[in-house]
Amino acid sequence: MNILDHQVLLDLFRGYYAIFAAGTFLLAFCLTWYFIPKVLWVTKEKKLVTEINHRSSHKLEVPSFGGVAFFLVLILIISVLQSLRTSFTGNHLIIGLTFLFMAGLKDDLVVSSAKLKFISQVFAAGFIIFSPELSMLDLHGFLGIGEIPLIIGYGLKLLIVVALINAYNLIDGIDGLAGIAGIVICSIFALAFYLVREPYFVLLSVSAVGILAAFLRYNFSNSHRKMFMGDGGSLIIGFLIAFLSLKILVMPESPELLKIGFLPENRALFVLAVLFLPIFDTLRVILIRLSDGKSPFEADRNHLHHVLLDNNLSHKKASLVLGGLNILIIAVCILVSRELNSLWMSAFCIFLFLVVGVMFEMLKKRAQELKQAEPRRPKGIRVQLRELVRENSFFSL
Repeated sequence: MNILDHQVLLDLFRGYYAIFAAGTFLLAFCLTWYFIPKVLWVTKEKKLVTEINHRSSHKLEVPSFGGVAFFLVLILIISVLQSLRTSFTGNHLIIGLTFLFMAGLKDDLVVSSAKLKFISQVFAAGFIIFSPELSMLDLHGFLGIGEIPLIIGYGLKLLIVVALINAYNLIDGIDGLAGIAGIVICSIFALAFYLVREPYFVLLSVSAVGILAAFLRYNFSNSHRKMFMGDGGSLIIGFLIAFLSLKILVMPESPELLKIGFLPENRALFVLAVLFLPIFDTLRVILIRLSDGKSPFEADRNHLHHVLLDNNLSHKKASLVLGGLNILIIAVCILVSRELNSLWMSAFCIFLFLVVGVMFEMLKKRAQELKQAEPRRPKGIRVQLRELVRENSFFSL
């Protein structure tokens, strides 16, 4: 029996769907677990590590090439899944992932310009927004909007893909956060696809969960095995999440979702709730920067994870807290969406965002008070000498 034969795979897929999904998860997990040490060895040998700067949340130089393992595993699994011939979007997905991986890898190696990364994101998005399987012609009654023109659908899809890629990239600031966020998002999507009988997309979702679950072992490590996903990893996972989000948005109305009380007009808000962490963090940071008279693209320490770190939480605790917050938001929104139409549900989501925003502003003020209350340590002789040299105009020339 040829395990890669189309008919054999299809028979296994149809006859043992749950086992096939579990096997896909384990394959993604094991392959990632196998590839990351190989990538680590190469980066250590070539001394390709992340430099420490004033915004860094880590104290050691660490390789940031987890995306290499992510890309290899995703391409291998999607190529095998294409043998099922149940969806043609996998071919488009492979091309988009390849372009984004190259852009991200270049940035991890020598730093890419924002313009190059943006062009790569738009180019990659083009391969999925024009896919017939992801055609967006209906908003399912969201805020009273039904059918929409094709050109507006293309514009919305492009905006969603580029925004989500960058939003996910921005939350990759501390150990475990991007991994945990990705696991939460893709797990919920896998459940949704399972309910509406979209097995191909279930397998894509559990593949992402398997990759990120294996990666967390290395991302949380405090030894020489520590690894960051880097832009090469965050861009392709963000792209995959955007791809899955589009599929949720464009699916026809399903009685399976109605059984759990989920109104079709609230589908966009369901996706918003699932993607709460990257979307809320990005919007919050942009608003803070604009209110301070800064560019929305200027780097700072205003992200949610920075607030928690400044309140003396470790990387792991901060990541788990934010992951738990995302799950709580999803659960609350699903429960409330059973009773509210899209207009009132939108108002509720805005209220929820404001409550969380106020809570983090209070935590930010608390962190500032803690910092001011810390006793100042006496300066050592070396520090005093350095300050003396800095103040002397002769040495500063």
